[in-house]
Amino acid sequence: MTDRFRLTIGQLNATVGDLSGNARKAREAWQTARQAGADMLALPEMFITGYQTQDLVLKPAFTQKAMTAVMAVGEACVDGPAIGIGGPWRDGDKLYNAYFVFRNGKLVARVLKHHLPYKQLFDELRLFDSGPISGPYVVGDARIGSPICEDSWYPDVAETLAETGAEILVVPNGSPYHREKLDLRMGHMVGRVVETGLPLVYVNMVGGQDDQLYDGASFVLNPGGKKVVQLPPFEEAIAHVDFIRSAEGWQAQPGLMATQPDAWEQDYHAMMLGLREYLRKSGFSKVVLGLSGGIDSALVATIAADAIGPDNVRCVMLPSEYTSQGSLDDAADCATRLGTRLDTVHIEGARDAVADALAHLMEGTQPDTTEENIQSRLRGVMLMALSNKFNEMLLTTGNKSEVAVGYATIYGDMAGGYNPIKDLYKTRVFETSRWRNANHRDWMMGPKGEVIPPQIISKPPSAELRPDQKDEDSLPPYEVLDAILEGLVEKDLALKDLVAQGFDAETVKQVEKLLYISEWKRYQAAPGPRISTRAFWLDRRYPLVNRWRDEL
Repeated sequence: MTDRFRLTIGQLNATVGDLSGNARKAREAWQTARQAGADMLALPEMFITGYQTQDLVLKPAFTQKAMTAVMAVGEACVDGPAIGIGGPWRDGDKLYNAYFVFRNGKLVARVLKHHLPYKQLFDELRLFDSGPISGPYVVGDARIGSPICEDSWYPDVAETLAETGAEILVVPNGSPYHREKLDLRMGHMVGRVVETGLPLVYVNMVGGQDDQLYDGASFVLNPGGKKVVQLPPFEEAIAHVDFIRSAEGWQAQPGLMATQPDAWEQDYHAMMLGLREYLRKSGFSKVVLGLSGGIDSALVATIAADAIGPDNVRCVMLPSEYTSQGSLDDAADCATRLGTRLDTVHIEGARDAVADALAHLMEGTQPDTTEENIQSRLRGVMLMALSNKFNEMLLTTGNKSEVAVGYATIYGDMAGGYNPIKDLYKTRVFETSRWRNANHRDWMMGPKGEVIPPQIISKPPSAELRPDQKDEDSLPPYEVLDAILEGLVEKDLALKDLVAQGFDAETVKQVEKLLYISEWKRYQAAPGPRISTRAFWLDRRYPLVNRWRDEL
């Protein structure tokens, strides 16, 4: 028996539906593992299809082609390391989330996922059948157990594997990012290591899919829970891990220990990567957005410049007579600092034409939000025209606070294909802007330095749809609003809980009302990267029509 086992971790980026592209990535990674003298390449969960597939995996033609693609990859990998790769498996009327292990072109193991996640953004209990707990498989002189993602969050699968002879746990994952997720994963995985006494390899997918980000950050734990390998977050990586066997069993040798940034940097990286990935996987290389001179659009422009480069970002100022000279100057300053294009399109003529067209129906009424919304919708029309004409995806710029309470115009400033700050509360928009001004990383394509003008960060927010308008004319101060929203949205607190914390009762009731009556707007909103555990869409699913209100 040999005393060394080399495992290659393939922390790679799969694209949902790109069976041939994902297969090519798998084969290339296998060649890298082969050249390194590895005994096995481990790829993430559902790698052949990309993740999450949602209902696409229920389509028989797709599932069959995915299974064929998995077999083709396995059969091509001969005279080299074993390969573990995730994909669907249909057996009669049963459909499973499976992990296929091949050696010398032959299928030697098929592991079926036992625990199917169904909370937060997951719906696997609806899509897949639960498989029986699988036993270990042999690769060379090592016996490997592979709990698939959710299976490693509970003791039973790992304990069964240990009891049936597994010596190393290799866990394939499609684990999406949210703030502080690595610590949460680590706690569960340490639990499995302590319970079984086995080393554990956590292999995670990386990249973006719709609103979800997969941050990679794969790692290796030795018995006792000591971390000896940590791969970087948000980037593809291939790492070779050597295990040495002694009388006490297998131990992983220390390897790469990539720094894990703080939550501010990880959130920013997630938003940037989410936009970059959504554009790339949707076939777009350029974006357009309205640059108002306010902080939200300035941060979105910055994220876009970092994601695809300033030359691929078109900013458009769409002023009316309510637009202050300060906003015009601030937008120009921001575009100059970022190095993006800035165009100007005046909306007064179009607004007057709409007013004239509606005059005979509006006669006798007083101006109100109707006229304000016309301005916003005209901006949306013009930005969408530029998007269509020049094949530039329109980015929308509403933060989570505004999205929560409906302080945004449907078909107006909500128009667009993607919203990079959709899951970022307004108070975090300010702090994130300060963070970006003070920090630059190699993965940013935008310029270094203070790219968001300080005066944009310091001035009172305003929609500038009427004279001297301020956001606080309609909403509580953002520090108060965000704290109430975090209670209602992130923690599901009752109104009495918030009042007990010192918030004004009428303010709390008004915020709850706005939250509920804005559900229909969120239903039609553009997607954006999920960075919290309660992002609007899959994490929080409420009825559009809802007459229930909490009582004090």
